[in-house]
Parts: sequence; structure tokens; C-alpha cells
Amino acid sequence: MSEITTVGIYCASSPRIDKDYFKAADELTGILVRNKITIYFGGGKHGLMGQIVTRVNKDNGKIIGVIPGFMKDENWHHEGIKKLIVVDTMHERKETILNQSEALIAFPGGCGTVEELMEAITWKQLGLYTGPIIILNTKGYYNLLLTFLERMINENFLRKVHRNMWSVIETPSEIMRAIRESPPWSVEARNFAAVK
Repeated sequence: MSEITTVGIYCASSPRIDKDYFKAADELTGILVRNKITIYFGGGKHGLMGQIVTRVNKDNGKIIGVIPGFMKDENWHHEGIKKLIVVDTMHERKETILNQSEALIAFPGGCGTVEELMEAITWKQLGLYTGPIIILNTKGYYNLLLTFLERMINENFLRKVHRNMWSVIETPSEIMRAIRESPPWSVEARNFAAVK
């Protein structure tokens, strides 16, 4: 695919995770900034969200946070970003990131991150989103989810072609190649979305 200018990132807000996840997030963010890619993310200040902002600001990159009003009211937002989009609901937050991002990257994360990733895959299955979806599988974090997705295919809950909806990388250095080599997808995907 052609060069992209925006990426959405789904990632953890927990500050208690292993340092290897922080290191991978920092490295991948640096690569995106060097490629002049604007990052959209959930707007939080802790965990990998905070790490992303730290690296973007260090490298003078561009980052835009998207956060529901109730989270901002709780002071969960990162104050070190220049642009923060405040929305009404969690659904609107996810929709905004999806609509603004030419590619999506799922870093390791908790229930919210996995839910965002699966919703993005569902949108892609229906042809509502057509950009690359990249899963950063640091330390094999997503191995069980990938096994489950493979079972969906093997048991005909998804078609084999749906395997092209996501790509997996083990290290941050693979990100730009993964985006460039992501299998093409189109709105016509909805024509074979249903399993028959």
C-alpha cells in the first residue's frame, strides 16, 4: 500500500506491566515518528499510553488523544499532548480513532485493548474499515488470541480469506514493512463477510 500519515494505537494503561512492553512501545513509537506518522490513541497518561506520549514529545512527533469526558473529569488524560479530542462515549472514542487512522496497531493490553482490536477486525470483516491491522506480539503476548482466531477459521466461523485482515509482528522493527505489505482490503469484503 502507499505511504500512510496516520496510525491508531490500542494499548495498555496499566503502569505495572513488564518493562519489555514499555521498551517495545517506545521503540515502535520512535519508528512511527521518524516516518512522520501522526498517532491517534486513547489519551491516557499511564502505562503504554504514557510511554507513547513521552517518546513522541521527545522526538517532536505528532500525537492526538481521544478520550471520553468522564475519563477527563477523573483526570485520566495526559496533559502533555497538544491536542485532546473529548467525546461523549467509549463508542465514540473507538469510532473516532478508527475513522482517523489509515492503519491500526494493537500493542499488548487488557480487556479494553483486546475489545478495540476485535471491534476493528469486525469492522474490517464488514468492509467498514479497510486499512492494515497490525498486532504487536511482544513476548508472545497475543499467542492465545491468535490461536483462537485460527480456530474460528478452522471451524468455519471465519473464512480463510479473513486471515488477511490482520498481520502479526514480533518486534517493533517490522512495523513499516508490515504496514506496506499488508494484504489489500476493500469495502467489497462485506460481500463475503457471512459464512455460508
